[in-house]
Amino acid sequence: MTIQFPPALRHRRFRLLWLGLMISVAGTQMQVWALFWHIRTLTDQPIALGGVGLARILPVVFFSLIGGALADVVNRRRVMFITQSAMGLIAAGLAALTLLGHLQLWHIYAMTAVNAIAVAFDLPARQALVPNLVPARDLPNAFSMTSIAFQTGAIIGPALGGLVIAYWGLAFTYLINAISYLAVILALLRMGAVEQQVAPDRSTSINLTAIQEGVRFILGQPVILSTMILDFFATFFSSANTLMPIVAVDILHVGAVEYGWLSAAQSIGAVAAALVISQVGAIRRQGPLFLGSVVLFGLATAAFGLSRSFLPAMLTLMVVGASDTVSTIIRNTIRQLQTPDYIRGRMTGVNQIFFMGGPQLGEVEAGAVAQFFGAPFAIISGGVGCILAVGWVIRRWPRLLHYNGDEPVLAGASSGVPAD
Repeated sequence: MTIQFPPALRHRRFRLLWLGLMISVAGTQMQVWALFWHIRTLTDQPIALGGVGLARILPVVFFSLIGGALADVVNRRRVMFITQSAMGLIAAGLAALTLLGHLQLWHIYAMTAVNAIAVAFDLPARQALVPNLVPARDLPNAFSMTSIAFQTGAIIGPALGGLVIAYWGLAFTYLINAISYLAVILALLRMGAVEQQVAPDRSTSINLTAIQEGVRFILGQPVILSTMILDFFATFFSSANTLMPIVAVDILHVGAVEYGWLSAAQSIGAVAAALVISQVGAIRRQGPLFLGSVVLFGLATAAFGLSRSFLPAMLTLMVVGASDTVSTIIRNTIRQLQTPDYIRGRMTGVNQIFFMGGPQLGEVEAGAVAQFFGAPFAIISGGVGCILAVGWVIRRWPRLLHYNGDEPVLAGASSGVPAD
């Protein structure tokens, strides 16, 4: 098979964003896994790790719908300037507190919550911006390449983070993350102005009516709604990332460097899957492929819970990451192509509640279950719950099982964007 240059990267503005995100995500993932390790050094109670999920989900629930509406009426590029700068300052604050020896558990929760508020505004603007940078025909490839950027960063970040923790200390993981946000900010500056559609009624207000319009749109799109709900339940049951320090230290008996590689394992599998998809032209039978990938996600999660040595744990986590990437690319393509540009931010805002709410609440659930029944039981039962959720969604929305991927496109993706 001849390897082709990814079509989405022919577009200069998307290419800039893609490179900036890859660097920034590496820093972000370094910080995410460092925070879990930091909490483990402050307390050995699993429920404390689950508290991170609670600190993240509350701002998402409260601000995602507002962030989505904002992304439809305010320049998305400008929103990202503000949110990326805010997240960089938060990371710098974590670094300062750690260097001074003042960082406590409540600081981690509070700053995680503030960071989640910024994310609630950043994600709808960022996801809705991508279709403004590439034509509709290149959108599936753009999401595949975006997944590669995120997962590559998620390999480099934790792997490098384990070394930084071991040799320099936790404070430098936060400091490196703060610096990494400059990559996205520079990309946004070099990108220049980006046009976006406005609502047919030319409305530019952010109000309850605008938010309700976004909710009604999703309720009227069963394929989009079913992917969101399955995303929520799959990640709710199978999210146990916060338990990784406990698995590493108490079950696998490894140190910070190995912990970094375990943290990166899902992303190694994800990059491999995304690279394969980036070379595939039209993806057909998207519904069955999406559902099958979620089933594999649950099976691999359960297998990880059964692992008692480092190598099997690494391999099962790689399968978790690969299957999750396949489902992510397909569901993002479905949602973006079936959503008009003027309402895309609101769709993403609602979706953010599902796809962020699931794993964050899942981390709370995993921490609570692990507190009473142990980490392996929490992980294994989560994998089983994920598989049961697939069966329920198929029964409730059988149309998803028959979705092929060549249905009429509803989105106003910027089909006139030139390759520059």
